[in-house]
Amino acid sequence: MKHTILRGAVALTGTAALALGTVAPADAARAGVREEKKAVQWLAGELGEGDLLVNEQYDFTDVGLTLDAGFALKGAGRKGAVARDIATAAAGQVASYTQGGEFDEGAVYAGATAKLAAFTLLVGGDATDVDGTDLVAQLEGVTTDEGPSAGRIVDQSAYGDYANTIGQAFAAVALSRSGSAEGGSAVSFLLQQQCEAGYFRLPLTADTDAADQSCDGAEGQPSVDTTALVLNQLLELDATEDITAAVDAAAAWLGELQKDNGSFGTGVEGEGSNTNSTGLAGWALASVGSCGKARKAARWVKKLQVAGKHSDTALADEVGAIAFNRAAFKTGKSEGITVELRDQWRRAATQAAPSLQNLSKATCKQ
Repeated sequence: MKHTILRGAVALTGTAALALGTVAPADAARAGVREEKKAVQWLAGELGEGDLLVNEQYDFTDVGLTLDAGFALKGAGRKGAVARDIATAAAGQVASYTQGGEFDEGAVYAGATAKLAAFTLLVGGDATDVDGTDLVAQLEGVTTDEGPSAGRIVDQSAYGDYANTIGQAFAAVALSRSGSAEGGSAVSFLLQQQCEAGYFRLPLTADTDAADQSCDGAEGQPSVDTTALVLNQLLELDATEDITAAVDAAAAWLGELQKDNGSFGTGVEGEGSNTNSTGLAGWALASVGSCGKARKAARWVKKLQVAGKHSDTALADEVGAIAFNRAAFKTGKSEGITVELRDQWRRAATQAAPSLQNLSKATCKQ
């Protein structure tokens, strides 16, 4: 099962070195592994010594994006010590990431709680003791017990509820894999967020008391990114008839949206081809064995990856990095990756890096 990070030409130590060391010599000979390995190397350098991504533009530790790095490493086949190092680093930020503290007293953020709990479990950790916090119990505390929203996660915050379908997918995984009695209802509510067409919407129904909490009931807006992310999380659950049907429908919907050049945009009109959407969709399609489409997506992503041939540009020290789109790549070649733009490059890499292994059908899951 695959899954939703790791700067340039520098000497790597610690987690970064471990990330690279997990690639077996035989694997390195396969087509696609080299590009994916370079992307992982770039991401590893971004993590740095603390195994956390720091946004230098706004001076904060980005735990959520760090976890995306971890999911990307897992999806790219990097597990073991590397993933556990990321989980340990993120665990040290559990209170500031999942709770409001003095700025939002008593608050619990459902999506953040679910994401950290799910990642902890998927790398073999104990989500009931994350640096002293029982994230399973914390997640159960923000999961609706009864009524039309049974199983739905809801933020407890003075600033409102921003929980969404992606967070719900992480909650379904975390609660199910931890053996929580609320796992079944969380999965059931998640499946309601899939529209008849096959896609998953991002926002949940605004009114938590509405009788119909489903995607079809609210005419949810199609989302390539959300659908791909949810599909990969569904594959982390025990396969039931309902889950298998949801995976098949989501994969079919994604496959139909792929452009002739292999890329994906963010919505049904195919607007704005980018490596985030293309990488996620390719990653998900490979996870269900749609290798031809996954390979086409990987080829498109590869065109926007910094390679050795760009040594005479401002991206010379960023080999392996992946641009969000053609405009970003053009700007990068003339200006480099500035502090203001680095966050976009990091996010592109976390979404797209795992898809590059599918340049070879041999590495696509059958």
